[in-house]
Amino acid sequence: MKQEYFVLVLAHSLRGRLRRVHIPHSAVYAVLGLALLGCFSAFGIIASYGRMALKVANYNNLKKEADNLRDRYQNLQKVVNDTQVQMASLQMYAKEITVAYGIKQRLEGPTDVAAEGKLIPTFAESLADFNYLRSAEHFTVNNRRVGRFGSEGRTPMLPSLWPVQGTLLSPFATRTYPFSGEGAFHKGVDIKAPDGTVVHAAADGIITTAEPVSGGYGRLVVVDHGGSVQTYYAHLSRILVHAGQEVHRGDTLGLVGSSGRATAPHLHYEVRMGGAPMNPYRYLANSGVYRQSPAKDLPF
Repeated sequence: MKQEYFVLVLAHSLRGRLRRVHIPHSAVYAVLGLALLGCFSAFGIIASYGRMALKVANYNNLKKEADNLRDRYQNLQKVVNDTQVQMASLQMYAKEITVAYGIKQRLEGPTDVAAEGKLIPTFAESLADFNYLRSAEHFTVNNRRVGRFGSEGRTPMLPSLWPVQGTLLSPFATRTYPFSGEGAFHKGVDIKAPDGTVVHAAADGIITTAEPVSGGYGRLVVVDHGGSVQTYYAHLSRILVHAGQEVHRGDTLGLVGSSGRATAPHLHYEVRMGGAPMNPYRYLANSGVYRQSPAKDLPF
């Protein structure tokens, strides 16, 4: 049986010769089949690439959303921490008010004759108030440190000195955080001073921390004044004391700088009572500035 074929006629443009090319049907069908298979393969590759690109886009969107949620969680956690600090400070103020004005009292007498009962504090409350006033108002030295700050044995540890000569930049309590632009609780005050200005101890005490720390403080010095009172000196450029060292009011602790999270040289100063930040302005308002005694001229 003779095989069927297609005839392809080719003509030369100059010579006019004709040439016939015989192409079997099977070859044409094979070429068409390969072309069709190639089209299907190309379509599959394009579809696979499209699905992969869609998955990558979804993954990037999910990753971006997760990063946003993580940032929101960190901001909320920071707000919660600041709120806890504010609550601790408010509780301390409330305790001072209740002790000072005797608000924390109970009614003694029969419950059915409340009008005839008299208001008196309980023995436990009176004892707790006495202990609190002794530590909060008088700032006495702990028994194990008695005698280290003078021969009298008891010395008030109230911060009564500006730690550095300068002007107040940021006040205590809520402010706009310069790095995030959001509201944040400021645990102390910022005192503007040139880089390298000497920082003095606000009261007698013992150095508990004198090293770079995390959390934005940079180089930090913490002085324990007894009676649960501490002062913080942060963003120092240089620390000139060591942990465990005894310091007196006016002693040099370090130099003003911009270590940690600071936009310019200044001193971040905190006063804490029982771990709760207190407004340092109440201590700075009537405090003096450190003045170095001039050297006396000797007659010999």
